[in-house]
Amino acid sequence: MFVYQQDSAPAHHVRDTIELLRHNTPDFIAPDMWPPNSPDLNPVDCVIWSVMQERVYQTRVHDIDELRQRLITVWCELEQRIMDDAIDQWRRRLLACVDAEGGHFEHSL
Repeated sequence: MFVYQQDSAPAHHVRDTIELLRHNTPDFIAPDMWPPNSPDLNPVDCVIWSVMQERVYQTRVHDIDELRQRLITVWCELEQRIMDDAIDQWRRRLLACVDAEGGHFEHSL
């Protein structure tokens, strides 16, 4: 199952875009129901990117082409267990956010 997750991109806040998503996207979360800057609630930002960052920057990157290739390579080599663990943490993170009334909650995890 996929849930469309709004971010703070201006184009995503246009009334027509929101109406289109509201009527055509199952489980759509409107921008006013989602924290505007919430990387701690995004499995890619809170878990997967940190793993990728650690692997990509094991050695110095010399140019943008090398960075691009490393990102692709590391992404393709990520183990499914890392993805599963990130997704499994999501509900706990959401509940912690609700308990903190939208405030900081990383310390409570």
